[in-house]
Amino acid sequence: MSVHKKDIKKVTTHQLQEMKNRGEKIAMLTAYDFSMAQILDAAGIDVLLVGDSASNVMAGNETTLPITLDQMIYHASSVVKAVQRAFVIVDIPFGSYQGNSSEALRSAIRIMKESGAHAVKMEGGSEIKESVIRILSAGVPVMGHLGLTPQSIFKFGTYTVRAKEEEEAAKLIEDAKLLEECGCFSIVLEKIPAHLAKKVAETVNIPIIGIGAGPDVDGQVLVMQDMLGITKEFKPRFLRRYADLYTTISDAVSHYIEDVKAKDFPNEEEKY
Repeated sequence: MSVHKKDIKKVTTHQLQEMKNRGEKIAMLTAYDFSMAQILDAAGIDVLLVGDSASNVMAGNETTLPITLDQMIYHASSVVKAVQRAFVIVDIPFGSYQGNSSEALRSAIRIMKESGAHAVKMEGGSEIKESVIRILSAGVPVMGHLGLTPQSIFKFGTYTVRAKEEEEAAKLIEDAKLLEECGCFSIVLEKIPAHLAKKVAETVNIPIIGIGAGPDVDGQVLVMQDMLGITKEFKPRFLRRYADLYTTISDAVSHYIEDVKAKDFPNEEEKY
């Protein structure tokens, strides 16, 4: 049964907070284009992240670093046009906010004005405090991101689990508290020990979304291409594949090629 657009209740930061308060898990996926975002939104996803992972899965780059602000705005605009219910968050890409709060504010405002998105996401804790505060002061909702921060991959040199040592774990907890105090509405925790993620979720009052952070957080996020089985090479422990679209699409294309070569497509019923 279809739902009339006016009857669809949009997800907001307030609703996400209420979900945490009542113990309802938040479901979040990445999206980068109109067609897929439309499917995910209609399926009932709570949050869509226009992630800088587009650099990997859409553009074929090895890291998230090369994607530009203009490219992120393009992807975000496509997603926003498709969405009726989901809350849309956009990653501010590498080089568009680090070390310069004025640049950070300009980047956030461009994303919000030019894409129509609902919030931005930034990686880091105390080192980006000034930029977070400045963006929030302009009325732009901010989601934090701690733990494994892919934009800093060359600093860490590896995609291994973060915050296993006591000192780094303590800093992560303090950074989470700081981001909450600054006014962030939520935080993503990526690839950290499950017991630490649980502690963070219990320590702060805002929703904590995990990716490789165990079950005791307020929600989960995965890259859409990974969970649908479009990508094959990426096989982290935290990934559950809910489909094998790589095989489905490959088989369909092979069948199409066979039909064209055999002059079976188009047939009599498929021509004008």
